[in-house]
Amino acid sequence: MEVQTWFTGSSLTWEDYAVVLLLLLGLISVGMYCGRKEESTRDFFLGGRQIPWWAAGLSFVATEISAVTLISVPAIAYMENWEYAQFFIGSCLARVVIAWLFIPAFYGYNCTSIYEFLKFRFGPETQIAGSVLFFLTRLLASGVRLTVACLAVSVLLGLPLIPTIFIFSVICILYIAWGGIKAVVWTNVVQALTFTVAGLVAIAFLLHRIDGGLGAVLAIAGPAGKMNIFNWGPPASGPADFLQNLFSNPNLLILAVLNGFFGSMAAFGTDQETMQRLLTVETRKASQKTMLLTPIGSGLVMLIFLFIGASLYAFYTQHPGMALVPEPDKIFPHFIEQQMPALMRGLLLAAIIMASIDSPLGSLTTSFVTDIYRPVIVTSGTDRHYLFVSRLGVVVFGGILGGIAYLFSYSEKFLWLAFKIGGVTYGSLLGVFLLGLLTQRQGNRVNVVAMTLAALTMLVLLILSEKNIFPLGWTWLIVLGTLITFGIGWLFGHKGGARSREGIKEGMGSDVGLKN
Repeated sequence: MEVQTWFTGSSLTWEDYAVVLLLLLGLISVGMYCGRKEESTRDFFLGGRQIPWWAAGLSFVATEISAVTLISVPAIAYMENWEYAQFFIGSCLARVVIAWLFIPAFYGYNCTSIYEFLKFRFGPETQIAGSVLFFLTRLLASGVRLTVACLAVSVLLGLPLIPTIFIFSVICILYIAWGGIKAVVWTNVVQALTFTVAGLVAIAFLLHRIDGGLGAVLAIAGPAGKMNIFNWGPPASGPADFLQNLFSNPNLLILAVLNGFFGSMAAFGTDQETMQRLLTVETRKASQKTMLLTPIGSGLVMLIFLFIGASLYAFYTQHPGMALVPEPDKIFPHFIEQQMPALMRGLLLAAIIMASIDSPLGSLTTSFVTDIYRPVIVTSGTDRHYLFVSRLGVVVFGGILGGIAYLFSYSEKFLWLAFKIGGVTYGSLLGVFLLGLLTQRQGNRVNVVAMTLAALTMLVLLILSEKNIFPLGWTWLIVLGTLITFGIGWLFGHKGGARSREGIKEGMGSDVGLKN
């Protein structure tokens, strides 16, 4: 029996709505309960350093995955292939570097926001510049995530896009403003478990509906190239042909791995959104262990949803008469809405919604209060005042994020769009962090110039590439941005004293958490 509601165009049943409502209420209840008794900014930003390492790890995975993975990865596998997995190779290598280079420095310098490291290492100007770049990157990239989720939910519910964005934003604002990072982490745990189970359920249902099951998927999607992982590039007829592919083909193996390495080092090591999870555990050693184990969860989820994409291709190949959604980016929500039975459909919808509720509002507020508001705007406020500003910041950033999500709803191929946004600014962040971690160079204002110049250069290169004026694969952006920032900082900075690496050495030799 279908429910007659104001969700026009939806074929969901009351059982589906019941599953979604039950899981959402459970998620919000977990966030509200675990986030109670927030009495200081240390609780709000770091969870009092009492988060278990395994919970921080699942929270990291949930943050990394998001609705972009659940919706866009199956779509990319359906439309293209599994070459997206090449990025994960470099990502795994990057996590090792982050565990042994970045995390000890953040603990050694007693950081609440990771951009405090830039202040201690270089000066406040570099800290503020890094924080501003984070705001730009995280707001735009998270706008893509929210857009993907809201478009999927609007397909499933038949609900207009603007009300969908509004509902998502309000839910995020409520529990994050109430419970801070503790609410975020524990809701992430529920989210990670839910969308992993939902993905496995989707695979089981697809294999049941495909004549021949797993064997048919391999026989249909395999020869069609839908399960190809490695892109070695076309046969090179000479050095010029090889170089052209190297610079213009973003999915070429060597370039994809390189981008996965630099991109993940930037996205995980220099982005407050992901690194904040790793700073909630008590000790440096526990934080390192958490980072080194995250590839297991992330890799499993990635494989699940890549396989869903290949299975969707096999299913629709066997059933050519079935109607397809006009926008291939929506193929998975379309399949859920058209083919899955009640309850199962509700579970997948709930998974998409829950994967999207993980918003960057907590990390944006942490960076704003720690890196800008407290040191620049109000320098002598009470901790109660800063806690109030933190909660107000969640509301303000929530409204901004909703507006950005609406603007991005007119774009396509969201998975690559999210990567391209990061490519513009992540190189600047990674370059200055590596300068501080690997050298003793000093140059506060030089760093600001280097970061700004690198970001603007990458923006110009991206625009030229998108307009086919200059054939440069977008995967080069982070690499080039990193080299430009690091190179300028090295050449025009001056040699620092022995104190420039004290915090790093302390962090490497210490196994205690931050003590205020």
